[in-house]
Amino acid sequence: MLLVGNYAFDGSKSMQIWADALFRELTAREISVKLTAPKPVFGRLKPAAAGLGKWLGYIDRFLLFPGQLRAAASQADLVHISDHGSAMFAFVVKDKPVLVTCHDMLAVRGALGEIAEMRSSPAGRLLQLWVRLGLRRATRVACVSQFTLDDATRVLKSGANLSKVLNGLNYPFRPLAAAEVDKRLAGIPAIRKPFLLHVGSGHPRKNRDGVLRIFEKANRHADLQLVFAGQGLSGQLLRLARDLKVDDRIVQVINPSVELVEALYSRAVALLFPSRYEGFGWPAIEAQACGCPVVASSIPSLAEILAQSAALFPLEDEQGMANFAAKLADDDVLWGQMQQRGLENVRSRFQTSRMMDDYLALYRELAAGNG
Repeated sequence: MLLVGNYAFDGSKSMQIWADALFRELTAREISVKLTAPKPVFGRLKPAAAGLGKWLGYIDRFLLFPGQLRAAASQADLVHISDHGSAMFAFVVKDKPVLVTCHDMLAVRGALGEIAEMRSSPAGRLLQLWVRLGLRRATRVACVSQFTLDDATRVLKSGANLSKVLNGLNYPFRPLAAAEVDKRLAGIPAIRKPFLLHVGSGHPRKNRDGVLRIFEKANRHADLQLVFAGQGLSGQLLRLARDLKVDDRIVQVINPSVELVEALYSRAVALLFPSRYEGFGWPAIEAQACGCPVVASSIPSLAEILAQSAALFPLEDEQGMANFAAKLADDDVLWGQMQQRGLENVRSRFQTSRMMDDYLALYRELAAGNG
């Protein structure tokens, strides 16, 4: 098995964690697996996912890597491209089945003009066209949710090579004991009160401006802090926080380790996750696996993975999300009920072992020539 991971400087930490998780799980099942990825060469001159660094990375990815991939694939029975953003590499692999995991079609839809927050530059539109062609070229595409499968079927105008493999956890998140949480959070003395948590990037689809507005409303009824884990807040969002008079209650944890995120989930009153668009929404089930209740938008992908296990509200109902979050801070019975619903949702649907069983069944099917 050859597993294709992501370029180190593409800004997608979650995809690197995902590829590492696949490698770890396959190795644990005694599958002979090699992980390969584009090596930073020119990109080392300016490591970045944008600007000049992005273009230097393109040299590493699209000029230097194909030869390396072709040589590695010649020694494999099956190639699994772990992120659809690298689907164009399906054209590099000859005479071997290629499986691509499709996490979402959001960037593709943005390039097609369907999502205003994700509009592409001319170069971006060409890149996403290449992704679409790569997905069509692949022997099989495993979509991580029914929402993503439906999106891919519509956008690609064919479902012939599409399957669904519902995501599992890509790290063994669990509720931590209070002493362990204290130990891991000891380096963040700014956290002094019960807090609401948001985990993710600063991309507009993550709706961090909505998170700030929801927090401001919730904080009228509960004495809380707001922790952002992931990318730092933009200047625009910091100005919004000042305008809302909540800037003194915000704690930023930039580029945290997965162990630190696990501790934050285990201590938070709730995860605020009012995303505008998601293909799946990993932080929601990660939080639930740690016993953290989730308050989220009821967009189709989140409604699919969370169902009745979380507090879901229409995207525009920020007051409803705020009221529920504030109630969680004050109502131990409600908090415990939501915690148990979340834990059961993860136990029953999102175990890593179930996901890997599904992938192994696909691998066997493709290796037998039934793709």
